[in-house]
Amino acid sequence: MDKLTAFIDSSNYAESVCDHAAWIAGQLGLSVELVHVLERPQGHHAPTDLSGSIGLGARTALLEELAELDAQNAKLAQKRGRLLLEGALERLAAEGVTDVNIRLRNGDFVEAIEDVGADSRVIVIGKRGEGADIATGHLGSNLERAVRSAKQPVFVAARAFKPIHKVLIAYDGGPSAEKAVERVATSSILQETEATLLTVCKDGDPLAGKAEAALKRLQDAGVTAKLLTRQGHAEKIIEDTAVETGADLLVMGAYGHSRIRTLVIGSTTTAVLRACKIPVFLVR
Repeated sequence: MDKLTAFIDSSNYAESVCDHAAWIAGQLGLSVELVHVLERPQGHHAPTDLSGSIGLGARTALLEELAELDAQNAKLAQKRGRLLLEGALERLAAEGVTDVNIRLRNGDFVEAIEDVGADSRVIVIGKRGEGADIATGHLGSNLERAVRSAKQPVFVAARAFKPIHKVLIAYDGGPSAEKAVERVATSSILQETEATLLTVCKDGDPLAGKAEAALKRLQDAGVTAKLLTRQGHAEKIIEDTAVETGADLLVMGAYGHSRIRTLVIGSTTTAVLRACKIPVFLVR
C-alpha cells in the first residue's frame, strides 16, 4: 500500500487534516487520496402525511416542490464538496504534494472508511467534524465509528499542525499496544523522535516487566526512549503526561485491556481525545 487516505469536511480541522496528510505523505513518499463524503442530513425526515388537511391537488404540488428543493440542495452539496476538495488539493500542492487523487462520495461515512480506506497505509481524519461544537468539547460523531470500522491505523489530527519531535506511547501490554510499539520502532518518521513509554499499573504488577521489554524493543531499534510508570486513572494520567513531556503525538492501541482497556473504544477514549491537544495515532 503506497497511499494514505484523508477525509475532509468544512470543519475547522480540515486544514489540519491536509497539513498532517502532506507531512506524512512527504516523509513516507505516499500518494494521497482526498475524500469528502456527502452524507444524508441527520435531521431529514419523510414529509408529514397531510392527506387529512390538504386537498389532492395542493398535496401533489407540495410534494413536487419538496422534491425540487431536495434536488437543489443535493446540487449545492455536490458543488460545495468539489470546492472543498479543490481547496484541499491546492493546500497539498503548496506543501509539495502533487500525487493526489480527489473523490466525492455519497453515502455513509463509515462505509466510505471501510471501502475507500481499505487499500491505504493510514487514514487521516479530524478530531471533530463540521457539526461538532468546539466550545463544548464535543467530538465528531463519526470519529468513534470510524476507528471501530477501520482496518488500518487511524491518525486523528488535532486543531493545528505541528512537526512531531516527541511521542508519547500509552502502553497496556495488550496486542494492539505491542503493535503500537512496533510501529514506532519501525517507522522511518518516528524513529528520529524522542519517545516516552507510559504504563499505568501498581507496584509489582507483571505489566511493569512487559513495559521494560517494550522499552528495550524501542531502544534496540535506535529510538531514544524512556519509561514512565504511573498509578491512577489512565485518561487523566495520559493527559497530564502529554503536557509534562511536551509530546507532539500520542500513540496507542485501538483496542486494549487491563488498566487501559477502555481507552478505545469507549467513554475513556472520548475523554482522552477531548482533553489532549495533540494528534492521536491509533493502531489496530
